Amino acid sequence: MDFHVELRGRRDLAGQIYRGLRAAILDGRLRRGERLPPTRELALRLDVARNTVGVAYEWLTAEGLIAGRTRAGSFVQGEASRPRGRAGREAQVPLRARAFWRALPDLPAPLAPAAYDFGVGSPDVSGFPFESWRRLVSRQLRPATVAGGYVDAAGHRGLREAVARHVGVARGVRAEAEDVFITNGAQQALDLVGRVLIEPGDCVAMEEPGYPPARQVFQSLGARVVPVPVDAEGLDVAALPDTARLVYVTPSHQFPLGMPMSPARRVALLEWAKRRDAVVMEDDYDSEFRFGGRPLETLHGMDRSGRVLYVGSFSKVMVPMLRMGFLVAPPSLQRELRWARRVMDWHSPVPEQAALARFIDSGLLARHIRKMRRDYEARHARVVDGLSRHCGDWLQEVPSVAGLHLCATFRRGGLALERETVTRARAAGVGLITLSRYFAGPRARPGLVLGYGGIPATHIPEGMKRLGACLSKLEGLTRD
Repeated sequence: MDFHVELRGRRDLAGQIYRGLRAAILDGRLRRGERLPPTRELALRLDVARNTVGVAYEWLTAEGLIAGRTRAGSFVQGEASRPRGRAGREAQVPLRARAFWRALPDLPAPLAPAAYDFGVGSPDVSGFPFESWRRLVSRQLRPATVAGGYVDAAGHRGLREAVARHVGVARGVRAEAEDVFITNGAQQALDLVGRVLIEPGDCVAMEEPGYPPARQVFQSLGARVVPVPVDAEGLDVAALPDTARLVYVTPSHQFPLGMPMSPARRVALLEWAKRRDAVVMEDDYDSEFRFGGRPLETLHGMDRSGRVLYVGSFSKVMVPMLRMGFLVAPPSLQRELRWARRVMDWHSPVPEQAALARFIDSGLLARHIRKMRRDYEARHARVVDGLSRHCGDWLQEVPSVAGLHLCATFRRGGLALERETVTRARAAGVGLITLSRYFAGPRARPGLVLGYGGIPATHIPEGMKRLGACLSKLEGLTRD
């Protein structure tokens, strides 16, 4: 029997055995009708558990490459069905994706977590009531609750009702259950709206700096995305292109700078959209965590002409991997949005939707938000204090009173200083995100976006101290 399985490390042992045997069958070293070693014998030979070999055999059986015979063993069922060697692979015709996808850079390899990680967008999941959530999900995973087929493409009725009540109380959004669409996170809501509203070549306006994944969604649908500058009052409405079909904004907590859009700008944006017959997409991504003053009124709450689509997410207030978000849409688009969601993936997992409805209606969500708001406010204060104590000569805080991050711009120096700061801070165990990465145009401002949701509060002072020490060694780069 001409085959050899070499294990490289002790991880994914069943997968390694499966791939080794599969390769031997496909390249002809194991031929049709040959008998494989019994699972006990091969397990002893490879020094692994017998069950591990059994799993690999089951995968090969499911693929039709081997078959078991009663009291006889497992035998090779299939033979080579692919070109052999490099020449065979090179003869294949290379498939080409659309130009947009080919132009994107390779996804970066994940870095090892920094000891003091100020990454953006990560909440603290350690405070989430996992036991309560587990019980709610378990109640939904029973035959009586999961029986039946698919649900409405807009989502589980109970969750849509709960979301409508929640945003009505928490954010003043006027919505009925019929207006709510449950999505797999806010990102899918952007994609859903884009599919329904955007034609190739349409103009979409976005804040500059802004949220890159939103920009990429609209570009992938063929839109021409135009960056619009942001100042201390938020989006500069006077700079909006006349041809914009859709305007994407984060008015409650501008991403990434952090300032809210002023009341005057909000009124001006709604009036502009009415004059231009345009749509406004309001992403209210983390306004639950507002630390001072009364909550700001949403654009959706101010809108009287049905032009604002309101997007929210539970990723920041719960656990990101749950991938649960929502869209509040006017009646004029609901039929088309249902069709688009049905074409896309029909609906999100129903048991999790039903569990989230109970999580909201029982008060657990509101209680969790109150607890985490106090926690994040304390972390925000520690970052501000660290900027003042250790980084004030180099960095200027951008005032912000909400969310899980804040920005600081360099008082002097350019993008080279920004890059070198991140590199040296990483070597000192501090993980940072640059402000320039959020700009689409050439006039990127150097700075840092400091997330405090995922870093333990006790680590913040030391992390800011180390950042200050790195900055103090970079004086020579402040004149580029």
